[in-house]
Amino acid sequence: MEKNQTGTSKMPQYPEPYWRVGLDIPSFPKLDRDIEADVAIVGAGISGITTAYLLAQEGLKVVLLEASTILNGTTGHTTAKITAQHDLIYDELIHHFGEEKARLYYQANSDALQFIKDMVNEHQIECDFTEEDAYIYANTGEGVKQIQVEYEAYKKLGIVSEYVQSMPLPLEMQAAIVMKQQAQFHPLKFLLQLVQAFVGKSGIIYENTTAVNIEKGERPSVITRDGYRVTCKHIVSCSHFPFYEMPNLYFTRMYAERSYVLGVKTEKAFPGGMYLSADSPKRSLRYTNVNGENLVLIGGESHKTGQGICTIKHYEALEAFGEESFGITEIPYRWSAQDLITLDKVPYIGRLSADESNIFVATGYRKWGMTNGTAAALLLRDLIVGRDNPYQELYSPSRFHADPNIKAFITINVDVAKHLIGDKIGIVRRSPGDLYSDEGAIVNVNGKRACGYRDESGHLHIVDSACTHMGCELAWNSGDRTWDCPCHGSRFSVDGDVIEGPAEKPLKRIELE
Repeated sequence: MEKNQTGTSKMPQYPEPYWRVGLDIPSFPKLDRDIEADVAIVGAGISGITTAYLLAQEGLKVVLLEASTILNGTTGHTTAKITAQHDLIYDELIHHFGEEKARLYYQANSDALQFIKDMVNEHQIECDFTEEDAYIYANTGEGVKQIQVEYEAYKKLGIVSEYVQSMPLPLEMQAAIVMKQQAQFHPLKFLLQLVQAFVGKSGIIYENTTAVNIEKGERPSVITRDGYRVTCKHIVSCSHFPFYEMPNLYFTRMYAERSYVLGVKTEKAFPGGMYLSADSPKRSLRYTNVNGENLVLIGGESHKTGQGICTIKHYEALEAFGEESFGITEIPYRWSAQDLITLDKVPYIGRLSADESNIFVATGYRKWGMTNGTAAALLLRDLIVGRDNPYQELYSPSRFHADPNIKAFITINVDVAKHLIGDKIGIVRRSPGDLYSDEGAIVNVNGKRACGYRDESGHLHIVDSACTHMGCELAWNSGDRTWDCPCHGSRFSVDGDVIEGPAEKPLKRIELE
């Protein structure tokens, strides 16, 4: 087999997540008129769909809006671990928030795991759900110290766990901490059942409908890019990046990271369980059963969106790790995901502000969207129907803690300023005609910077190089063939269409003279 553009004979040329393959995913119309509802939810990932399902079960008329197609964002590109073991987080939470709130974080995510498990059992959902032990392992002296500190935090919080010095994986390790009876599943098979149940309860879904603004009031309205409105009692933003940022200016309070996944078939048998390394570079491992054979999901290689090395190198690093650890016989799938990280690493879930009692937001899941996203839906349901929920204060979007928020706020926004100003400096010597087949680069068009890509048929795609959010210069993502913003994580197709926010407007297309 000839090598493809990734430089390997095994890796697929184009990214595609395993989760969407072979599924009959329904399609829904585009909103083409003004409508009314009890609740309007923006974003059809795990948070939006689960919230819509729960509110429909409460008897509310719910409309779900999706800018693209359902289940095609971060939820469709996850590793789908259902666990309260969110990396080395609990000692940090104790130091920043105290034991009570650290315990609440664990309980909220454990509740989410239990909700998914109960749904699977009660409704007999065939979604490859299995209970698995979750390991964080270390192979360096510093990593072992971190594991030991985290284990002490587990004991303080009453988390059922073990400290071990061996694990089933054929990897070198010195110590690990194990959280028992966590789980994994096929997220889209699970959520499609919720979609079906939601529609069965008269829920309404509109795809290819981009929400761009909110008109506030006793009965607020979601305004779409085409000028239509959904007027309702409650609005919920479950889009990956909040489509409505005022008054919290989320682009100053979160940053975006990309990470990568290979779906591989291996020479060595995978023993079961879910694994994450404490040491860098991070490595995540789990399996899923495909036609009676294990597909091993190897993840890791996180970096800030639009920054760092050539993105295809991250896939190649995961391939090298998999080859060394298990022996790879085939790589049927590769994909990447984007995650938002808040100032204090806890998601923003709840009322937009104290003054906006009927507008809600859920964002910033820090790579752990299966439980955080489900916990968000359970909390949003309770807030909207007026039910008490113990996690309201923990997740409040209006919170601000001097430590660590101030330091993180400064770090994030100094980095943004660097790219906003620095990336525009420098002479661009390449012209569009210099581009090879399937190559993207910043090029010079009539003395100005532009994004250029030549596809495999030889056609040139030229668009403006400034992100439409705040004007940062875009960077080429060779692994996914997108233009990515290093400031706030917006992503665009080669023709300038918005793939990820916070940008709402497409890039201007440039015609060559």
